[in-house]
Amino acid sequence: MPWPWRRKTRRTLARIAIEGPIAGATRTRVLKAIHQVEQRECPALLLRIDSPGGTVGDSQEIHSSLLRLREKGCRVVASFGNISASGGVYIGVAAEKIIANPGTITGSIGVILRGNNLSKLLKRVGVSFETVKSGLYKDILSPDRALTEGERELLQGLIDSSYDQFVEAVATGRGLDQKQVRAFADGRVFSGAQAKEHGLVDGLGDEETARRLAAELADLDPEKTRTITFGSPPKRFAGLLPGRSQLRGLGQALSLELAWNGQPLWLYRP
Repeated sequence: MPWPWRRKTRRTLARIAIEGPIAGATRTRVLKAIHQVEQRECPALLLRIDSPGGTVGDSQEIHSSLLRLREKGCRVVASFGNISASGGVYIGVAAEKIIANPGTITGSIGVILRGNNLSKLLKRVGVSFETVKSGLYKDILSPDRALTEGERELLQGLIDSSYDQFVEAVATGRGLDQKQVRAFADGRVFSGAQAKEHGLVDGLGDEETARRLAAELADLDPEKTRTITFGSPPKRFAGLLPGRSQLRGLGQALSLELAWNGQPLWLYRP
């Protein structure tokens, strides 16, 4: 069934915001929004990213969906906000152009995997695990013991594979040689101004700068073009409570340590 607003949306600019850590809920919301932009045949998309990154697979799926949207003829411009690091960069390089604030925190190109060795603590409180497993590595990163050398080597191979994928995506998206990318893709972070020197972003400016660029790429009048936001996160009751930003920050920290423990991440973790 054709969208009744299709003719109007052909003259509008779509906007999607990616805020906070990237995980399954973000992926579901953003992929649905990208599909809506495609169905309504919006000629351009402004992608606002304010994220420290997140899970590898979710970042890759959003990246792939943006590339398919571009193949349909939609011009995509990314705007980096306060922070667009690690997985945020991976998603951003799927855009045709990237605009960052001069003081944006970006970069952190790399992979991190963390586990918790609680063996000394567990021994002190008298807790021990009894493990029955089908293979040598089935309980890898178990919190009741340290890694063996074989396990460390296995996990390093996993990290190296994920890192190679990251470098390739950045090099392809930014038109850089992989050697150039590896020279600064060691986990370090940059300001937006430094990122421009490395070729990670195309220009410096705010979201309005990126909006005007997206409109111009799609042959739209920046002064008259309307912007429609797709995929806004649902408002929650907790958002009405005092101190909601602190509660949200605490929830994200707990998510990182518990839900993502032992998982390879494209995530900036200061």
